[in-house]
Amino acid sequence: MTYHPASPTMKSAAVVNYAPEKGSVEVREIEKPTIGPDDVLLEVANVGVCGSDLHQWTADHSWPVNYPVVLGHEFGGHIVEVGKEVEHWKEGDRVVSETAAIISKDNPMTRRGLYNLDPTRKGFGYGVNGAMTKYVRVPSRILHHVPDQLPFEQACLTEPCCVAYNAVVKNARIEPGDRVIVLGPGTIGILCAAMARLCGAEVAIVGLPQDAHRLEIAKQYGCEVIIGDAKPWAQQRDGLGCDGVIDAAGASVTLKIALDIVRPAGWISKVGWGPQPLGFNIDPLVQKNITLQGSFSHNWPIWERVIALLSSGQFDVKPIIGGVWPVTEWHEAFEKMHKGEVVKSVLRPV
Repeated sequence: MTYHPASPTMKSAAVVNYAPEKGSVEVREIEKPTIGPDDVLLEVANVGVCGSDLHQWTADHSWPVNYPVVLGHEFGGHIVEVGKEVEHWKEGDRVVSETAAIISKDNPMTRRGLYNLDPTRKGFGYGVNGAMTKYVRVPSRILHHVPDQLPFEQACLTEPCCVAYNAVVKNARIEPGDRVIVLGPGTIGILCAAMARLCGAEVAIVGLPQDAHRLEIAKQYGCEVIIGDAKPWAQQRDGLGCDGVIDAAGASVTLKIALDIVRPAGWISKVGWGPQPLGFNIDPLVQKNITLQGSFSHNWPIWERVIALLSSGQFDVKPIIGGVWPVTEWHEAFEKMHKGEVVKSVLRPV
């Protein structure tokens, strides 16, 4: 497929989160970014709407935001300009970008390859301008090639797939035949469930009655669907509980449920965020010898593996994509995700 760059324009429509108050998101015309010597300018093909974008829109997030900021950190596109110090990349290359827009190369975590855990890290869409617009400035160090056979509508979802890979493959300990329960049927929950299936687990995903549509999508990945109490399914084999739980909801109550349904010496991988205090006794964590593992973001090798899985068709994101909207119709795309009418909304610049 031949790539034809858009004619250069000085301003483009962008979805901007401009203040901390609820609903402070609107379309604004913004200038085309300038790039530094180690950056590329990316012409965005598609950008996914993340739950964190929704949280900034509804003002119930728990991380600092540099207002005003262009939203969007799940994206891919073509390189249209290359900084003078950039090697191995050229105009026209098909790429996706990681989220770690700013890191400290001297931070001890960065030196270990765990730059996702650098406390000074700033990401697209909250720390620096993101990709819900036509052009975005990206450091070349976080780019990855996208094979021609992988459409950008799918490739732009590499990032949430990497979140799931980290939570399931790196921060859990699944063995084929294990019973695993996923709490929360949002994008990350469903992708975690699909990844656990890929690892050979028998998987159930738990939601509420209003999650019915999203739970139907989870069935396409071979998951059992549970509305309500997951304990009977967890105890079906020997009465002790499931081997592991992935908490992709993040609410206080879901961690309490996880501690209740996991077997002794089992594990919990917590990938969901939630600002509420716990408000319950965590002694079962000790009494049952449970491993509770947090999971945050991703790094370079995870991205390479996920792109390989997407490109080969071993991991398919098509079932979760509920539609593609122009960025100027961001509100409908956000609303449909917020109401649970779709699992994942994807935007395209105009």
